[in-house]
Amino acid sequence: MGTGEQVRAWRPHVPGVGEVLHAHFTEHAYPAHTHDLWTVLLVDTGGVAYDLEHRSHDAAAGSLTVLPPHVPHDGRAALATGFDKRVVYVDDRWLPPDLIGSAVARPTIDDDELRRSIALLHEALATPGDELEAESRLALISERMIVHLDHRADAPRPGREPVLARRLRDLLDDDLTGVPTLESLATGLGAHPTQLIRAFSREYGMPPHRYVTGRRIDRARALLLDGVPASAVAVTVGFHDQAHLSRHFRRTLGVTPGAYARHAA
Repeated sequence: MGTGEQVRAWRPHVPGVGEVLHAHFTEHAYPAHTHDLWTVLLVDTGGVAYDLEHRSHDAAAGSLTVLPPHVPHDGRAALATGFDKRVVYVDDRWLPPDLIGSAVARPTIDDDELRRSIALLHEALATPGDELEAESRLALISERMIVHLDHRADAPRPGREPVLARRLRDLLDDDLTGVPTLESLATGLGAHPTQLIRAFSREYGMPPHRYVTGRRIDRARALLLDGVPASAVAVTVGFHDQAHLSRHFRRTLGVTPGAYARHAA
């Protein structure tokens, strides 16, 4: 981003996500305020100086900060060049309220893998049609953040749950064009979203959202070979639009849907 204040904000259709905010600030300083939701902050450039419950902190470029709900904090640029940040605000289904004290004491999380995962989450949150992927990524991210914030929490132990994985696959196969949220799937199967993702990944070698995308691509390939236009194929197999289909199609097969159809012909 260039100089000056720039903000992009939206509310994705992902359970437990209240808002996503991407911003560049140079002169603006946040006064002391609170949020009802947890603030998961990535600082991409520059740095942010802030006070959290009367203690001063710095969030440098490349850092991950987790600010708890209902606790006053402010914020301002730590450098004259300002800062770029990406924020996702999540509710207590992803981070429980009993972690507020830990987050006040240690708001910075030093975990490169977690930062990369949150960056990928932002990519999914910014893409209409990738809500299941975003929800799946968020489930694993929240689990890892809980381990950081609550030192009593144990990392998940591997275990096989093939019956749960097969039941989830059957539900996904029933309607690939109208996949419900991970939260509703978990509720229906009597499991936690993270448990579903781990069971499915162990059994089939990929998370549920990647399975759904692969099945949709398979259907798209068949329709393209039948001569159906890519714009119609996208909606028929469950992608948000043709651009959404093209992005995943190229990622899977290395060519666009149009090139695939032409070469096949």
